[in-house]
Amino acid sequence: MGYTLCVIGCGTMGVAILSGVVDTLRTPSPFPNGVTPSSPSGISTPVPTLSTVSDDSLPSRFIACVSREDSVRRLKRTFESYGPIGQGIQFVAGHNVDSVRQADVIILCSKPHQAEGILTAHGMAEALDGKLLISILAGVKISQMRDWTPASTRLIRAMPNTPCKIREGMTVLSSPDAELHTPLSVLARDKEICTSIFSSIGRARFLDEKHFDACTALSGSGPAFACIFLEAMADGGVMMGLPRAEALELAAQTLQGAARMTLVSGAHPAAIKDTVTTPGGCTIAGVLILEDGRVRSTVARAIQVATERASELGQPTKHASHKHH
Repeated sequence: MGYTLCVIGCGTMGVAILSGVVDTLRTPSPFPNGVTPSSPSGISTPVPTLSTVSDDSLPSRFIACVSREDSVRRLKRTFESYGPIGQGIQFVAGHNVDSVRQADVIILCSKPHQAEGILTAHGMAEALDGKLLISILAGVKISQMRDWTPASTRLIRAMPNTPCKIREGMTVLSSPDAELHTPLSVLARDKEICTSIFSSIGRARFLDEKHFDACTALSGSGPAFACIFLEAMADGGVMMGLPRAEALELAAQTLQGAARMTLVSGAHPAAIKDTVTTPGGCTIAGVLILEDGRVRSTVARAIQVATERASELGQPTKHASHKHH
């Protein structure tokens, strides 16, 4: 039962996905404390647990493709601690086509500008025939990948973020052209496979592809933005006399708690803020300082600029175009 999963590109995100799925398969529950994530809006993608997903929606064999032999050695050391499943991963260098030929489901985790070269390599079209290809490449649209792959290849675009490494990720998925070309039964199974992979390492939601650049900025780049705010909070604690380690712990747990209140209870952030902001208190004094610093508009504009940059990532450069032709 199960299928062979091939991951092409094992950088930070490729390893995060692979380690998250492997860790899920070797532990009783894919979620911390057995809690299944759900959206307060009630419209997120259903999240399966290991006891509810069908066997054929979970991988039984893993192939990880990298470009260098030293990466193979590094990854083998990394996954030794994951027990028999991690030790059973087949790591290969420079054999993308052969690995895809052996696989049923392929996750493309390369750099965005490498996508065309990988997908149009000699023999790749035959290897991809009838396969499910999931791309996590920022800025690379399904319409672009359709030009580089056989018509029989089923394409799904995914945008996970780095916290999937600790099974707290957020993944947005889309399959616009699949809905036009794929039988409903096959499409349902493909979505079940994607959901079982990405929900096991956090939350997963299907959205229209037109939202992907914004999702890249918000959930993909968002952890970096959140860490700047987290570090700033800790710095403020240090300035007021707290030891660095304790200040960082207090700040991190406070941000995590506030986020969980929004996700678990469905409370709006403004409502949570208002419950803390008592008349004439210290919180409202601090909030006004943040407003003086234009924190809201600065953060929102950061998302805007990151979204605009995300739309450029998958586009060929003039140099790459000349080289290809």
